[in-house]
Amino acid sequence: MPTLLALETSCDESAAAVVRDQRVLASAVASQVEEHARWGGVVPEIASRRHVEALPGLIEQVMAEAGVAYGQLDAIAATAAPGLVGALLVGSVTGRTLARLHGKPFLGVHHLEGHLCSVQLGDPLPPGPYLVLLVSGGHTEMIRVDGPGRYTRLARSRDDAAGEAFDKVARLLELGYPGGPAIQAAAADGDPRRFALPKGRVSLPEGGFHPYDFSFSGLKTAVLRLVTQLKAEHQAGGAPFLLADVAASFEQVVADVLVERTTRCARDQGLETLVMVGGVAANQRLRQRLEQRCAELGLQWRLAPLAYCTDNAAMVGVAAEQRLLAGGVSEIRLAVAPRLPLEQAPILYAAPAPF
Repeated sequence: MPTLLALETSCDESAAAVVRDQRVLASAVASQVEEHARWGGVVPEIASRRHVEALPGLIEQVMAEAGVAYGQLDAIAATAAPGLVGALLVGSVTGRTLARLHGKPFLGVHHLEGHLCSVQLGDPLPPGPYLVLLVSGGHTEMIRVDGPGRYTRLARSRDDAAGEAFDKVARLLELGYPGGPAIQAAAADGDPRRFALPKGRVSLPEGGFHPYDFSFSGLKTAVLRLVTQLKAEHQAGGAPFLLADVAASFEQVVADVLVERTTRCARDQGLETLVMVGGVAANQRLRQRLEQRCAELGLQWRLAPLAYCTDNAAMVGVAAEQRLLAGGVSEIRLAVAPRLPLEQAPILYAAPAPF
């Protein structure tokens, strides 16, 4: 089986990994969370500069830990789309340079395909097809997977992704950045049914609502109004602010919406297996709700391992290995595409390079 060096720099995590046969020989991630927390979100220019600083050391580290020399690699991969353009360029240029220096094939990888492949780093998957709930900082989508590289998007968020909603609500509650871990910690002792918050729905032009698509902007607005009311009551009469209950109620309604619509979609599609990946998939309440609901409905389920839910290079390596085994190789001139949809991932392996 091929051995690959993979790089991931699509946003604010610098990562490198060496993978072989869907196994991680070595993986390392340098987080920029503390630096971006000062600004309440990712600053693209800072992210790019930190990738430049961190990536050489990460590559040296994983190559040493894996006990692999460049001559033993079969290919080098890097995330090429989507993401912050400057950040993507750091990983892409580094990967392409190493590939040319050492005479290895280069593969540009779609970041979302990496997330889809992250589940393969855990327990073996049942035979497909299956439905994936991809829920991360920038994406909330349901994707039907019929085989390697065969993806059909069935639903998406029409406004904020779930991860963005976590970040914005955490800011409202003055919990800091990133919002997911902050809200999970604040909600640990809260009552998740204390406040009735809306499960946003997407209207259809002909009337009614989309059965699967998500909308989190109304939920965010409802939390803003609730927080404003609770603060006013607290200041007027000393009533408790109930921060933990607000956080828990928000976390619960997000979990309920994601799980209810995804399991409904899986059953309507006649799919017996549901997979959840992405950074928000690390949320414990969401993982527990998914396991509970799948057990009630008799669905099989798989979760990406916690270590590989957030951005990492191991998932990029697995996606690249899958493409390489199918004969896919990118042109060395391949640039980056900050907004390339998943359905267009195959063009990353086209000749001539599409961009």
